[in-house]
Amino acid sequence: MTGWRAGIAATCLVLVLWQTVIWTTGVARFILPPPALVAQTIWESRALLAEHGVVTMAEVLIGLVLGAALGFVSAIGLVASPTMRALVRPILVFSQAVPVFALAPILTLWLGFGLWSKITMTIIIIYFPVTSSFFDFLMRTNRDWIGLAKVMGASPARIMWHIRVPAALPGFASGLRLAAVYAPIGAIIGEWVGASKGLGYLMLLANGRAKTDLMFAALIVLAVLTILLHAAVNKLCEKTLDRPEVS
Repeated sequence: MTGWRAGIAATCLVLVLWQTVIWTTGVARFILPPPALVAQTIWESRALLAEHGVVTMAEVLIGLVLGAALGFVSAIGLVASPTMRALVRPILVFSQAVPVFALAPILTLWLGFGLWSKITMTIIIIYFPVTSSFFDFLMRTNRDWIGLAKVMGASPARIMWHIRVPAALPGFASGLRLAAVYAPIGAIIGEWVGASKGLGYLMLLANGRAKTDLMFAALIVLAVLTILLHAAVNKLCEKTLDRPEVS
């Protein structure tokens, strides 16, 4: 079964289960709205959802690009410098030990309620998977290739850029795929803590006004945007990163 057919089948299964739960339990609409009502809300509130969706995706895309670039550079630095590796790796582990929800209020306090607090949250949440995955692949570069390059007089910089980096690009691609899924989480957390726009803000607003159908609509739009982002990143990785040639 092709990817899009499997996706359609999974979506239909979720909708059937969703509606079945409503029929069998008789749950109130303000707790679990039926799929048809959510679909109607998406259509009727399409302009509102698009307005807030654009803001969230801007935060996600900027954070994804900056976080991926920072992770790329950091991984190379960690491999190139044992001193940097000894100093920075504990910080990387510590950054994952602190719950992101605990950082969101601090970032909002420092950076305000605008885009940058959400972008920074997105960078923080994707920095570790990108850096860690790329670093691991850089460290596992074929030792025979490196030894041959040294025998031929290649400098450490040439070994890095002509052997290590091309060989490790699949690792960077793997981290980037994970980042595409995690990035919206960072943006939404930032919007929940403090924002005036975005899908996360819209969810809180709808929840406070007991508009559960709008909250579900925003959640579904976020899920669709995340799936599309992951598909786009996956396609980009397949074309440019997964099968590098060592030059």
